[in-house]
Amino acid sequence: MTVSGERLVQILMRVILNKKLNIFQQVRELEGWYAVAFSATLLERMLPNYVLFCEATEFADPAQYRNSLNAIWEWLAVPKAKINFTAQLEKVEDAVPDAVDFDNYGVYPAIDMAMSLSATILLIQGEDPQGAVVVSKLSQGGVEAFIEASTGEDISDLDIKQHPLMQWEVETQQELLIFLSKCAKNAESCKQLKQLATAEGMSNIGIEI
Repeated sequence: MTVSGERLVQILMRVILNKKLNIFQQVRELEGWYAVAFSATLLERMLPNYVLFCEATEFADPAQYRNSLNAIWEWLAVPKAKINFTAQLEKVEDAVPDAVDFDNYGVYPAIDMAMSLSATILLIQGEDPQGAVVVSKLSQGGVEAFIEASTGEDISDLDIKQHPLMQWEVETQQELLIFLSKCAKNAESCKQLKQLATAEGMSNIGIEI
């Protein structure tokens, strides 16, 4: 029995789509510390995009976003840490770039980082229980948009899914979910999660850290 090329593409697309949906479903089931830890790890991979944008445009001091992410890691590592996340959220929202003000493509990954950081803080505050799903989708969506922009031509959904950056993104999120299913809620786990995020020395769209 042979399978036509068109049918094979349809099968591959279904497999890839199911894998992506499965990731979002697993992330949706994360709660509390684990949901925040998932988000913080992806934020580590997205932060260099924001830093590069700020350095290229002098839009804002990226140290504020680094400080806010550090506060999230502190919350994860030290359960009794007293952190004013309302103040952190205000600082994050004050440094969100507006796409209409820039012709630099880097504004879009920077916005993804800003929205993800806000969603994670709202998750900690209990105001957005699905904050981790927001971060998961923004990270994957940012990779997809970058692939489309960098090719300079029309690219199929299948080509996007097979692109090394997208495969790396999906594999990273899967690896992260596996780690979180086994790890303890402590400082050592936070250290390992940071290592997972930075092991390749690149952001989620391939910018060197």
